[in-house]
Amino acid sequence: MADEFDELIEFYKTKLNSIVYTGEWFKITQELIDRFAEITSDKQWIHTDPHKAAVDSPYKTTIAHGFLTLSLIPFLTKSNDPVFFEEHYPKMKYRLNYGLNKVRFPNAVKVNSYIRAKLIPLSIENLGDSVEIIYKIIVEIKGEDKPAVVAEQVFRLYK
Repeated sequence: MADEFDELIEFYKTKLNSIVYTGEWFKITQELIDRFAEITSDKQWIHTDPHKAAVDSPYKTTIAHGFLTLSLIPFLTKSNDPVFFEEHYPKMKYRLNYGLNKVRFPNAVKVNSYIRAKLIPLSIENLGDSVEIIYKIIVEIKGEDKPAVVAEQVFRLYK
């Protein structure tokens, strides 16, 4: 008897270790950085003080918080969009963010830079009541060799 998740697992087996989505470029503005700083109470000058950053920062400008860039992953991947969901998780009712295995911030995102995300499924596993998919997510910075974020995100999908 076929398992209820077999179709999804077969769908993903051919996609493992390949890019399944590349998002559009998104501009990181000072206003966005300042709003994030206000919400998180992380108002370190390297993020919020353009004049001091121009003089004292090794980047000579303000930079986005690493956690700001990380928090934009759902937006950058459009992974919560109903069309994306249906295309990437056929016949699934819902998906839960189960967490992160690894997160690194190899490069700073300077104010007014453009970033985008790429999704690469690394593994898929039938857990009985759900299917677990682990993605490698790379957040690129336009014009830079090193990415802003490299993370492994774990999702669980349910019927």
